[in-house]
Amino acid sequence: MTERLAETMRRLDSLRQLDVVVKAMRGIAASRAQQAHALVPGVRAYAAVIGEAIGEALALAAPDDQHPGRAPPGRAVVLFVAEQGFAGAFSDRMLAALEAVTRPHEVFLIGTRGVALAAERHIKPQWQAAMVPHASLVPALAGRIAEALYAWLGAHRVPHVDVIAPTWSASGGIVPMPRALLPFDFSRFAVPARAQPPLVTLPPAQLLAQLAQEYVFAELCEAALMAFAAENEARMATMLAAKSNLDTMEAELVSLGKQIRQEEITAEVVELASGAIAAPIRNAR
Repeated sequence: MTERLAETMRRLDSLRQLDVVVKAMRGIAASRAQQAHALVPGVRAYAAVIGEAIGEALALAAPDDQHPGRAPPGRAVVLFVAEQGFAGAFSDRMLAALEAVTRPHEVFLIGTRGVALAAERHIKPQWQAAMVPHASLVPALAGRIAEALYAWLGAHRVPHVDVIAPTWSASGGIVPMPRALLPFDFSRFAVPARAQPPLVTLPPAQLLAQLAQEYVFAELCEAALMAFAAENEARMATMLAAKSNLDTMEAELVSLGKQIRQEEITAEVVELASGAIAAPIRNAR
């Protein structure tokens, strides 16, 4: 009986230590998600400034510069999957979204933990990288993705490129959001009415090309930030579920400990009562 109680107390102590770890992981995930969301408005403001510059540059460009022509066959997808564990179905949903679209020729995969799941689905990435540990490092990651994309595009005649980034909702969990990245669509940007065209030092075609690359960089930054936030929000939900399970298990162990103690007390009372009854009988003999 004493061994059972000791074992129950050991299990309860281990459970409470695990509860501390779960709370810490949830707090870290919440902090990281908040940090990422705080940076998104700045990236969108930056993209808006570049968009305005593109609109003004379009007024200077020839029609052929604004419409690069129809992209030849070929497809690539920039896909974000989980970097670390305890993110629920994050990677599974993202990989399922990849399989739902037209099969790409090449996949640029971001996230270490999801690479193994991709291999199980016979998806071999053309290029892969780890997600950054802090949201402030996202611009460096976006730059690396852009460099890898443009290096590949140089040998593949500008095929179609999509980016699939996740968003998180409390009701639906991870929601993959596909977005066309290339060929660059200049028709999205309005040409402002100006009495005098802007002063430039570059040929309009070169200026538009550089602005388009800068806008793509901003889009990759936003996608990476959303992925960073979504993974940590998924981890928060997983830790919340784990906390609920730990609370249930703790309540059960506490109840079991009380039951074992009660059984020990009952056994001791029975033993004492039996000894008290047996003593007069032995004395009478």
